[in-house]
Amino acid sequence: MKVAICCLGAKFIHASLAPWCLKSSVDNLCESDIYAKVFEGTINASSDEFVEKITEFSPDLISFTGYIWNIEKTLEVCQKLKETTNAVIILGGPEVSYRPASILSKNACVDYVLSGEGEETYPEILNKINDGTKFTDTPGLSYRNQGLIVTNPEKEYTGTPPSPYVDEFFQELNGRISYIETSRGCPYRCAFCLSGRSSKLRFFDIDRTKKDILRLAASGTQTIKFVDRTFNASEKHANEIIGFILDNYKKEIPENVCFHFEIAGDILRNSTLDLLESAPSGLFQLEIGMQSFNEETLKRINRKTDTNILIENIKKLVSFGNMHIHIDLIAGLTGEDFKSFKKSFNIGYNLHANMLQMGFLKLLHGSDMRDNPDKYPCTFNEKPPYEVISTPWITEEEIRMLKNCEDALDRLYNSGRFLETLAYLTDVCGLEPFDIFFDFGNMINGSRMSLSQYAEHFYCFFKEKTDPELLREFLLQDLLSCSSSLQIPDSLKTRDPLYRRAKQYFTTDTTDKIKVAVLRRREKILVVNQSRPKDLNGRYPFEIFDINTLA
Repeated sequence: MKVAICCLGAKFIHASLAPWCLKSSVDNLCESDIYAKVFEGTINASSDEFVEKITEFSPDLISFTGYIWNIEKTLEVCQKLKETTNAVIILGGPEVSYRPASILSKNACVDYVLSGEGEETYPEILNKINDGTKFTDTPGLSYRNQGLIVTNPEKEYTGTPPSPYVDEFFQELNGRISYIETSRGCPYRCAFCLSGRSSKLRFFDIDRTKKDILRLAASGTQTIKFVDRTFNASEKHANEIIGFILDNYKKEIPENVCFHFEIAGDILRNSTLDLLESAPSGLFQLEIGMQSFNEETLKRINRKTDTNILIENIKKLVSFGNMHIHIDLIAGLTGEDFKSFKKSFNIGYNLHANMLQMGFLKLLHGSDMRDNPDKYPCTFNEKPPYEVISTPWITEEEIRMLKNCEDALDRLYNSGRFLETLAYLTDVCGLEPFDIFFDFGNMINGSRMSLSQYAEHFYCFFKEKTDPELLREFLLQDLLSCSSSLQIPDSLKTRDPLYRRAKQYFTTDTTDKIKVAVLRRREKILVVNQSRPKDLNGRYPFEIFDINTLA
């Protein structure tokens, strides 16, 4: 029997993990005459080409993993496959696991839905189909029977699934971002999330995990992301993995590999902080989901967080200066109005992480928020990704304007391109961070333009609220530090008789690409070396000298 295990990713650069977990399970648990092949595509690629690739394989059974970002395209592909093949089609994954009856009743092209973890149940189904025996009693399987939809309860698993890193995985990886899973479940029960609901928290075999880390690190990939929902849920588990990576760095782990963890910031212990502080620059990236700094909101969404400890730990992590720190806020949570979100934003921004991501509440199938609308009232888009439209605490117009704020935040701060200018506006001019992004974002209103045009609009918008010459100088400093090919806007250019002399003075090595600017308002010379590697914010190193240096 030939089996096609398929998944549509958001981008090609991300190597899907789920299909390879199933592939490994088939290889380990299925009969020898069952052959499975993985087919990876993307949601932006041609459906017809992906269908053609699968049908050329002539599969007897086709399976897909459904997520919020791919479910619509997945169902489109399934419909086309049903029209061109006689294969059985099975869907699994978080986007279908909590609504199998709805998926089956609305999509005749789907034969079965498998809910929950599939590493044991999927090969069980294949073996029974191959043997011609009854398989409809498989845990978690939903199907049609004489016009009715039958759903079997899921089975709880406790062990370590087979490693997904089969030989074919590494042949397909080819340097893309790779993923690794060392635990399942989550200690939290956040009302908007599925991780704490899907399974009890359990950790995989640590020796297997260490072997997988070394295999991935040696594969040519440059970024390895841990998909554990709360990587530091166990201090011992987290420390052993971090320590193992540190011990093998520049040995079996190449120097250019980076590891990404998603952590809970308020439960970080000193032992973990000490390990992270000792890490070489760029080896680790941390993502910290704060959600909100409104403690009443956190309580209402079942997110237990000590915000004071969280703030202090993020400050410590940022102060280390050796990791890219990414923190998250969610707009639209229960009990958080516009004023409260603004306060959360300003607290988060002032922690000076490398990235402050603004997300918008998504009402996922299976989440407590979706299942209990009386407790968590809101209106939301019925199509994926089910984003909030309004709540009793925040209006639709406020959500719309926050979208523009998010756009400005990404382009000004998260891009790393305007950091010096933003520091000038907040620290010297006293502007509130939220107001900078909200006001400018809503003036731009999502318009697409070049970086040069964007910088010019930014200058024109804020020059009346600042010292325009200082603003010009900080913008110039930012633009020269972030791009080697940018066309400087005319409004930021000046002619200074010291320019040529400064360029000659600081270009001591003709192989270096040196950019200089005379900052008359500050009596300084800016020197940017665009031949050097960029820092954690994606900026070239720069130095500032007194203008008297040229005397």
